[in-house]
Amino acid sequence: MRKPFTVKRRTFLAGSASGLAISSLGMPRLAVAQPVPGGTLRVSVDQGPDVLNPLLHRVNPEYLMGELLYSGLTRLSRDMTAEPDLAENWSASDDLTSWTFTLRPGVVFHDGSPLTAEDVVATFTAILDEATGSPARRNVGPIESVTATDDMTVVFQLTGPYADLPIAVAYTDAKIVPAAVLADDIGRLNQEVIGTGPFRLVSYEPERLVVVERNPDYFIEGRPYLDRVEIVIYPDSTAESSAIITGDTDLMVRTAPTDFERISGAGGVVGMRIPSGQFLNVIMRCDQPPFDDARVRRALALAVAREALIAFVAEGYGTEGQDTPISPAYRYHADVGDRQMNIDEARSLLADAGYPDGLDLTLVASDRPGTRTQLGVAMREMAAPAGFNIEVQTMPHSTYLDQVWLQGQFYVGFYNMQPTPDGIFSLLYTSESPWNETRWNNAEFDRLVTEGRETADDARRAEIYAEAQQLMHDEVPTVIPVFFDQLSARRDYVENYEIHPRGAIFRLDEVWLGDGAPDRG
Repeated sequence: MRKPFTVKRRTFLAGSASGLAISSLGMPRLAVAQPVPGGTLRVSVDQGPDVLNPLLHRVNPEYLMGELLYSGLTRLSRDMTAEPDLAENWSASDDLTSWTFTLRPGVVFHDGSPLTAEDVVATFTAILDEATGSPARRNVGPIESVTATDDMTVVFQLTGPYADLPIAVAYTDAKIVPAAVLADDIGRLNQEVIGTGPFRLVSYEPERLVVVERNPDYFIEGRPYLDRVEIVIYPDSTAESSAIITGDTDLMVRTAPTDFERISGAGGVVGMRIPSGQFLNVIMRCDQPPFDDARVRRALALAVAREALIAFVAEGYGTEGQDTPISPAYRYHADVGDRQMNIDEARSLLADAGYPDGLDLTLVASDRPGTRTQLGVAMREMAAPAGFNIEVQTMPHSTYLDQVWLQGQFYVGFYNMQPTPDGIFSLLYTSESPWNETRWNNAEFDRLVTEGRETADDARRAEIYAEAQQLMHDEVPTVIPVFFDQLSARRDYVENYEIHPRGAIFRLDEVWLGDGAPDRG
């Protein structure tokens, strides 16, 4: 018999204390000086931005490049609300099925052509065209049509009420491109950059270096503050860490949890951390035995020591999950209760469900990211005293995607934070979700998600989403024990850079270089 899963007190407390000591580093900072124009910011990323077309971006370096060179109708603020970008204001019909966006006047593309409503119409038409293959297609909301009523006004007609459209159109791949380019050949977006973003492309070597320079015609007066941004690609994590420590780079947009403490302790380096909604989850097929019995699912949830998992899986840089995908970083997060490990109750529930002698299971984990297997192994040890005999099977990510994802009965998933509760609920957990892994198919949950989407009143939406979260917590269609923090590092002269909890959002047009910054010509 396996021994109960335990954590060495000294190791765990040390990790917790470290987390507490640096937790304030990711909080919004008050600027200590006025913005200083000029200078070159060197930013490191861990893989090349291989795709120029902003409608097809899929990884963080591409999102960064797209944000530097292009603009959307709106931007996603750090409190997960919509801010003006190309659209200066918007309004909805009473039934939330029609939204009108008014564009900023005087905006021009990098080639000098004026931005008009026709560019917005052409962009969203391309996004919604399945042939384009844009990831934004399923993320920009239930759009039926987009029309221009004049040069500065765009009207979105929806297939149903949708309160989150201003947030949805801030999606990373919903950048506005010229209608003329799309009419000519959408393939041009893979060869040239004609955006309205704060920077213009200078050079593009996706395996080594991308260079952009300040756009003097940017529509926000005075911004960007920087003259130039260089995106340096470091496939080797050790080399990337060394670069920020030695000052060869100024900003490391993503720092691995295993390196964070070392990097943060280096002279002249500031570690940054903010809670996020990125999570690992254990998918259980609720339409198949044994997981069609909620008692089995609850038993597994009670067999997990969540605080310990933060230490082992997230290196101490995370927050506990309560089996809903809505972390405290979301608007409308609700306190659904603190589920603590309870082996006796878990064993009793398993016996009541017809498994008094235990239950044999195979848990599948992809090898990317490696934290999937870490979670699987930890759960195997934790759940054994409750009667769960879990074999962990790790496989290559490509095999996992082909043979397990959306098909398997019991496996470990990994998902990034979405901008809204509706975004993550509708992606994974409603009966009509495109990635309906659990097959939970709970009619009351579906009704709540639909009602939340169709409700404009903020207080009522909070109540609705609280009910939905409580239902998930009680029914446990999936075990979500850990949310990962977003981690980053900057040199101490990099001013006004803040991590976004969503990830994939960087806002370098707001950054400037303070005292001590190197002169890179």
